[in-house]
Amino acid sequence: MRPLVSVICVCYNHERFVLEALESVKAQTYPHVELIVVDDGSSDNSAKIIGQWLNKNPPVQFLNLKINQGYCMAFNKAFAKAKGEFIIDLAADDVLLPDRIEKGIEGFILRGEKYGVQFGDAAYMDIEGKITGKHSDRFPHRTTPEGDVYRDIIQRYFVCSASMMVRKSVLDQMGGYDKALYYEDFDLWIRASRNHWFFYVPEILVRKRIVPGSLGDKQYSRQENQMLSTYLVCLKVFRLNRTKEEKKALNKRIFYEMKWSLRFLHLGLTIKYLFLLVRNRF
Repeated sequence: MRPLVSVICVCYNHERFVLEALESVKAQTYPHVELIVVDDGSSDNSAKIIGQWLNKNPPVQFLNLKINQGYCMAFNKAFAKAKGEFIIDLAADDVLLPDRIEKGIEGFILRGEKYGVQFGDAAYMDIEGKITGKHSDRFPHRTTPEGDVYRDIIQRYFVCSASMMVRKSVLDQMGGYDKALYYEDFDLWIRASRNHWFFYVPEILVRKRIVPGSLGDKQYSRQENQMLSTYLVCLKVFRLNRTKEEKKALNKRIFYEMKWSLRFLHLGLTIKYLFLLVRNRF
């Protein structure tokens, strides 16, 4: 029997989009899927809409959090209930293509236990669902790294988090998402890639919605909590690094993040990066 896949769908004020996300899980060609839905204290009608959908569909675990916990904490509450061998983190404004899970499982079976994370290409869409481009368009002249990608991930972004499938054992080893952080993906990439290999499926597996004001949209805004989380991940990189080449990669990341800190006049954060640069000398 093929392995069970747990899809964790976290919703926060996504009443316009959540049904499309849920239906995309239901439409998967892969048969062994567990869906866990979390409403993270939405102030709109998201929880009501999810409840109505659940009444018309097979039993699904639903965590209706009355108080907003933040994305990482909400995900962890659902992850604690997951029974699948593989995990997909599905934001409630994104959409899985019908063969998304099947393609991921095929890749894991082909490559074996050494690989802990699969990622693929993604189509970007606006709030109306119109396709506006794809993730791979951002890196037209670069080869997508695979295997041991730890040093590559320190230096630059190339993984679309919405396209990821992760072995549950990898997330178990990590203790789930770091609840102290404002967002999860950079930290996940770093900690997972330190001990596990990644592989890439060069196909569009998911449609990622770009919503103005969302976490991804705000990552390089004036919101210092986003940028502080990135600094905290860089501290983790400093502790995880083993080689001179990895230290060089961290320096490149530090200079990149300092540029943004200065641009938005986060002088305290800039000083933190300067001290980290001194500590990371080689």
